[in-house]
Amino acid sequence: MNQRTSINEIPSLVRDNLALFKCPSCGSELAVSQPDDGLTCTDCSETFAVDNGIPLLFRRNDWGDKSDVTETVKGFYEVNPFPNYEDIDSEWLLKESANRGIFARLLDEQLPWNAKVLEVGCGTGQLSNFLGMSRGRIVFGADICLNSLSLGHQFKSEHRLEHSAFLQMNLFRPAFKPEMFDLVVCSGVLHHTSDPELGFKSVSKLVKKNGLIIIGLYNRYGRLSTDLRRAIFRASGNRFKFLDRRLRDKSVGEVRRHTWFMDQYKHPYESKHTYGQVLKWFDDSGFEFVNSIPKATAFDSIKADEKLFDTNQQGSWLDRFIVQTGMLISGGSEGGFFLMIGRKV
Repeated sequence: MNQRTSINEIPSLVRDNLALFKCPSCGSELAVSQPDDGLTCTDCSETFAVDNGIPLLFRRNDWGDKSDVTETVKGFYEVNPFPNYEDIDSEWLLKESANRGIFARLLDEQLPWNAKVLEVGCGTGQLSNFLGMSRGRIVFGADICLNSLSLGHQFKSEHRLEHSAFLQMNLFRPAFKPEMFDLVVCSGVLHHTSDPELGFKSVSKLVKKNGLIIIGLYNRYGRLSTDLRRAIFRASGNRFKFLDRRLRDKSVGEVRRHTWFMDQYKHPYESKHTYGQVLKWFDDSGFEFVNSIPKATAFDSIKADEKLFDTNQQGSWLDRFIVQTGMLISGGSEGGFFLMIGRKV
């Protein structure tokens, strides 16, 4: 069994896969610093520290006068890490929690055993740690929020998960070389950035040819129910929380209910999107549509044995209108959230 690493030591998964990385400042190779406590660019000589096992590879955007909410969002999640590990103190409980949702279970079952996976905007890293429980996989979780990453790294370290690692990174300035990953997951992230389309283009470059990307966004129609509840909470001083089914579910811990409330109703910035918009992103970046949750064809649904990565019909504009309107009628389940899967061609 491996010994625990010191708090400033480069994680072994990073060290062993350093060829995947690049300097987020200039794009050159990274090497282990001397003494062995960080990473250094072989060209510009910039050094990146390691904080409690997490390489600090975040670099700010250099957008001039262009609006940038990165620091605002980063500050929000430093105070409100989401999701949290309340009531999840073992590998078994993490697996049980992940398997309650059909998506995580199917993803884990259908990913190849030796896949290289990057979760961009991993938050507290629950999905990264879950996927990293399978031997042979390499799973990196990247996020801008060090507090969130620390929770994921702490769980990984306590349970000696050897196939996942975490790093601080700006998705607009990736610390990975292009076309390094079989799968890139960017779920619940792009709609909290100043430029979701540019963010998609940035992370999509990290996918190998024939590799997959999964993005999750708030839907323009399905999110309207959440918008209404948000307005009611704001006008009433945060009363009437029973209007949200998760907030009235007493089987969910108090901390988890609070973080859900903050993420859904108090977030400083979000945008909303449609199936058609994401399909255009796919086309513009060289991806073909594979699947979506909910399905993009009307009156169709994800099955318990769904083949996530089999190519499906993307539906007509009418199909997609019916599906998205259905998300509104159902009350914006899961906050009006939808997932789309694409394959790089």
